[in-house]
Amino acid sequence: MLGSELRKAREAAGMSQETLGFEAGVHRTYISLLERNVKSPTLNVLFRICKALGISASELIARVETSTGEDC
Repeated sequence: MLGSELRKAREAAGMSQETLGFEAGVHRTYISLLERNVKSPTLNVLFRICKALGISASELIARVETSTGEDC
């Protein structure tokens, strides 16, 4: 789901969880919780994370839709 696509995007950007958290203004442990699908981000946090990753939120969501095979 979102967590695995977030992890792929972070790794593709060459960022650690700590760096991404710093750039997005959230704690590293929160990034970890998102990547493990324990938590879901608010839209505000999703936009900040995507900005830090250099991708749009719609692109990340499209990746999630493609990876799960769901058409919403």
